[in-house]
Amino acid sequence: MTDVTIVIPAKNEASNIEELLDGIDAALEPVCDYEVIVVDDASDDGMAAILLARRARAPRLRVLRHDRSGGQSAAVHSGVLVAKGAVICTLDGDGQNPPSELPKLMAPLLAEGSEAIGIVAGQRVGRQDTMSKKLASKFANAIRSRVLKDGTRDTGCGLKAFRREAFLRLPYFDHMHRYLPALFARDGWQVAHVDVSHRQRGGGRSHYSNLQRGLVGVVDLAGVAWLLRRRKKSRPTEIAE
Repeated sequence: MTDVTIVIPAKNEASNIEELLDGIDAALEPVCDYEVIVVDDASDDGMAAILLARRARAPRLRVLRHDRSGGQSAAVHSGVLVAKGAVICTLDGDGQNPPSELPKLMAPLLAEGSEAIGIVAGQRVGRQDTMSKKLASKFANAIRSRVLKDGTRDTGCGLKAFRREAFLRLPYFDHMHRYLPALFARDGWQVAHVDVSHRQRGGGRSHYSNLQRGLVGVVDLAGVAWLLRRRKKSRPTEIAE
């Protein structure tokens, strides 16, 4: 039985994907039984061919491909839907999230007595991005934290671990990946946080500008705040006879 599924949303990451997959294998082979699902979000840079060639020699690797680009949340959702693991870990396809952080990220969910924890959110330390991106992220996180009170300083970090069944019960919408701690808390789950390192992008370029993030963020934040005001008041548990 597969313990953990690693889901990687990726678009046009041909220059980064093989090194990332090598790092995942090195980090997890000594730790647990796992599978890796790369969701190719309609890449056109040759990444699909690289993944198909690797799949022939890597039995743990599964590849999904979108026929049109749906964005990061859609890619994560597609991967979780077909995952075999009860615990899901996500990380970005650009290589900026070190795979060596995965064991630390999943540990709280796999520990005894962790049944109340729904998600472990990575929090980047020493972020390796441009100053404009870091300032925009800091501003956006401050506004989100004030409105949602989710206790998370960095929801944009791609390193997250969560329970598959709990994720699939969340309301799905575009860009939901940035609001997972608040959405899990809405359903009565505890949210844990782990500090993680961050690396410079190895190749390629970011698919979103600060302006694009800001414009969609305003609408999304209002929608999530609406959802939280109508939160469930309790999470049912079965009582043994």
